[in-house]
Amino acid sequence: MARKELPTTFSLGVCYYPEQWPRDRWEIYATRMRELGLSFVRIGEFAWSRIEPAPEQWNWQWLDEAIGTLEAQELAVILGTPTAAPPPWLTVQHPEILPVDPDGRTRAAGSRKHYDHCSPVYREHARRIAQSMTERYGQHDAVIGWQIDNKWGESDSTRSYGPASREAFRSWLANRYGSLSPLNEAWGGAFWGQEYTDWSEIVPPNLTMNEPNPSHVLDFYRFCSDAIAEFQAIQVEEIRQHSPDRFITHNYMGHFGEFDLYRNAEAIDLVSWDSYPTGQIDKDLLPQLDVDYWARTGHPDLTSLNHDLMRGLKPNTPMLVMEQQAGQINWSDYNCLPADGAVGLWTVQAWAHGCAGVSYFRWRASLTGQEIMHSGLLRHDESWDRGGVEVANLELGGAELEPVQASVVLLHDYESLWISDAQPHAHGWSYWKQFTLFYSVLRRLGIDVDIRHADADLSGYRVIVAPALQIVDADRAERLTGAALGVSFVAGPRTGFRQPTGQAQPDGQPGPLRALLGYSLLNVDALRPEMTIQVDDEEVMIWAESYDPIDSDVMFTYDDGPLAGQAAVVRKDRAFSIGAFSPILIGRVLAHVLTEAGIPVEPLDEGLRVSRRGDRTIWMNFNPDDRRLPDGRQMGPVSFLID
Repeated sequence: MARKELPTTFSLGVCYYPEQWPRDRWEIYATRMRELGLSFVRIGEFAWSRIEPAPEQWNWQWLDEAIGTLEAQELAVILGTPTAAPPPWLTVQHPEILPVDPDGRTRAAGSRKHYDHCSPVYREHARRIAQSMTERYGQHDAVIGWQIDNKWGESDSTRSYGPASREAFRSWLANRYGSLSPLNEAWGGAFWGQEYTDWSEIVPPNLTMNEPNPSHVLDFYRFCSDAIAEFQAIQVEEIRQHSPDRFITHNYMGHFGEFDLYRNAEAIDLVSWDSYPTGQIDKDLLPQLDVDYWARTGHPDLTSLNHDLMRGLKPNTPMLVMEQQAGQINWSDYNCLPADGAVGLWTVQAWAHGCAGVSYFRWRASLTGQEIMHSGLLRHDESWDRGGVEVANLELGGAELEPVQASVVLLHDYESLWISDAQPHAHGWSYWKQFTLFYSVLRRLGIDVDIRHADADLSGYRVIVAPALQIVDADRAERLTGAALGVSFVAGPRTGFRQPTGQAQPDGQPGPLRALLGYSLLNVDALRPEMTIQVDDEEVMIWAESYDPIDSDVMFTYDDGPLAGQAAVVRKDRAFSIGAFSPILIGRVLAHVLTEAGIPVEPLDEGLRVSRRGDRTIWMNFNPDDRRLPDGRQMGPVSFLID
């Protein structure tokens, strides 16, 4: 990775914590990193207590030397601002920076992320530490970029319900609505007597006797998302001033929806994220997932979805995996040892889905602290662990960063996620589960997929899929109707059910998309976990909705239950609407749509996936046994082929 520039070829790196290791190991570690084929190192993101052990008492010598040992081996440095870990002296002096959880409890220091993004005191200290670090290292030859903080929202830190956030929320609402009359209208305050007469009456939506007002919840979630962006902007400003020719990034988390990543990513230069495949399988993201089968590789679609989502936050800009699982993790309910070959396969998967580099977590397994049980490239005794051996044998560094060219796009929207999950209406349903199902079906059909915000430029795509776009207003409907001209459009259940206020559409689902989709919603059936109904002999679970085909043709109807005989799937011209949560039915409809659009469909065995980057085709087998490719070639277990 070239200094002062965004990556131009695929690079390998590592997360490293020199402050946790004896000084006499630093040169040895740097040499071994270079011999392993690594080219960059991330450091510093938790080192505030070592940098500033007491207020305004700076200790730079150790960090100077740590960066120097890496530079001596021609290793580039991504330096983290350490605001994810406020030092003990700061929380003792200013306990008001601590966050308050939904149960009204002030959270304690002693781990990380223990701060309220809205605290004016903490914002000033965040600015001060970012300024001090960038003044010292902003023009250092080894430093190529900056990571701000660490994992926005991690450890339930997205939303605080304490005094700082409460006051900031009131100001945010006043700025959004101007006066209480439009707020009361947007929130439907007449329901349950929630009409406000003074801003001081409004508090965060927690500790309510019954479920809180969903419109109130939606605005609070918007506010908290904006608060993270504002907190980030304070540090961005300092870095731009003192280190203007280095890139800025942040390491997002996979399948994390508590803040708007699209807005957050606007202020940074490149997106990065933390990939832990085996930690995703217990999150109930795919229906009927055999978690034991995928315990050693993770399900391929759960990882690749996040690669594609992150790539879509800043299209045509390089992205990184800042933390790549390199062995056994420590934080899941179950922490199985990954399969032989998994680390190499995950690395190739990242490149295949558009990544410009992968940084393994971590260099050496920790001897102290909460991550003692988390593996690294080195074991506790400094011998190479399984992941380190696989990286040593991986010949991918320097690969070209050609574009991923997809003809199919999935539309994604965090506000739809927030309001959908605030009122799921069916146990076991979630926005992510529905979105991931559509994505996984497409990947199993051999399709490369882009993921874009619902209001993005959609020109150039041949198929547009909106799996879970619940919020639609007239402007969004107009954009989508225009984008759908001459291409195929597929809408999933609940599409267009709500207005941006969170209220239901006054004319019912799909609201302003009715002219495009040609139906009106009749009924919904939120099924118990043990219940299923049928559509053309295909099983429907969790959710079913039926349509009045006012200006569309019926493709499938429900076979049984209270919706029997009513439309489950309709089409108007090239616009298709699917009302049933059914993996096989969704697959049948999408295969039909793709074929009709002239996109080749190549159904693959479960766990066998294909991606295309530039003129390269990458086959990946995540199964613990052999699989045969469509052309007859045999692939071994947990392996890849690059054509």
